[in-house]
Amino acid sequence: MVIIGLMLATVLLVGVGERVRLPYPVLVTLLGIAVALVPGLPVLVVPPELILPLFLPPLLYATAQRTSWSMFKVRWRSILLLALVLVLITVAAVAVTAWLLVPGITIAAAVALGALSPMWMVGSAVARSGRSSSFS
Repeated sequence: MVIIGLMLATVLLVGVGERVRLPYPVLVTLLGIAVALVPGLPVLVVPPELILPLFLPPLLYATAQRTSWSMFKVRWRSILLLALVLVLITVAAVAVTAWLLVPGITIAAAVALGALSPMWMVGSAVARSGRSSSFS
């Protein structure tokens, strides 16, 4: 029930951030600090592998509701560059580095490792942003 409350607070903070012109990650961080500092609250242990699927979808949904499709059409090239080309460059860089540094690794395994690296970086960044005892 606490997780659902935090998810609801996260979605509400997106709207608050829009009204007060603050980035919602700052407000979510402040919420996490506030929750962590409240004495007497039970310790909330959220496995790190659940943070991404629990908290990212409400944020994406709230952001999608505010998306300007006219701006999306104007900036589609930069979005495509960031979403695809940079991920492919990361995959290639990790694959080449692994192939050169790990003795006996096949090219297919190096590419598979490279394909996991962008997902691992996002997951670990989200997991590092939250402590297991609170959402901060």
